Amino acid sequence: MSDKRSQLSYIFNDLQLIQVPSLSSKWAWFIQELPSLCIPLYFLFVNFINLTFTSTLILVVFCLHYLNRALIYPFLIKSVQSTPLHIFLLSFIFCLINGYMQGAWHSHLMYISVIDTLLCEVKLTGVLVFFTGMTINIKSDSLLRNLRKDGNRGYKIPYGGLFNYISGANFFGECVEWIGYAIFARTLPAFAFAFFTLCNLAPRAYQHHTWYHEHFYNYPKDRKAFIPFVI
Repeated sequence: MSDKRSQLSYIFNDLQLIQVPSLSSKWAWFIQELPSLCIPLYFLFVNFINLTFTSTLILVVFCLHYLNRALIYPFLIKSVQSTPLHIFLLSFIFCLINGYMQGAWHSHLMYISVIDTLLCEVKLTGVLVFFTGMTINIKSDSLLRNLRKDGNRGYKIPYGGLFNYISGANFFGECVEWIGYAIFARTLPAFAFAFFTLCNLAPRAYQHHTWYHEHFYNYPKDRKAFIPFVI
């Protein structure tokens, strides 16, 4: 048994020595997120004359998120960590497919009712939820960046905003964004995107929550992982 453990230990150490190709986090974020901005923008401009007001607004709010994610957020990152090439490629492919699905569906394939009006409680609720989530997300990202504004590369406990209640405030904000987007758009691609975003970010929030508790003895005991006062 001890021999097997030793072999596994050697294998693990060898794997750690393998140099995995990587990119700068700034450029990885910038390039991988671009398809989700450029492709819907293309559909928006090419079909602008034929789009209903609702379809136009759906594409606009989607592009607003990726305007921040692709052109602003990457160049505010203060982390010196790099992004593994395979992670970058998978993210790029996802953004490519998702950008096409959202753009094509909401400009060509979307069913438009005879009464296409924004004055609908469900749609208005979706828009409000989207911008609430976007505000939480941007604010939380800013709070995380400010933890390293003095150039310190060490990890600190985040405070302020929803970080006073949950460990994954940035993840929570982004999930709220896309849930609002799905409520507003009410289409299969929008609901699918919201669902898979939740499936991806909720576990990450829990992982971060666990990590904080393992590395900070004074981490707030009453702070939840993902949803304030719940989990």
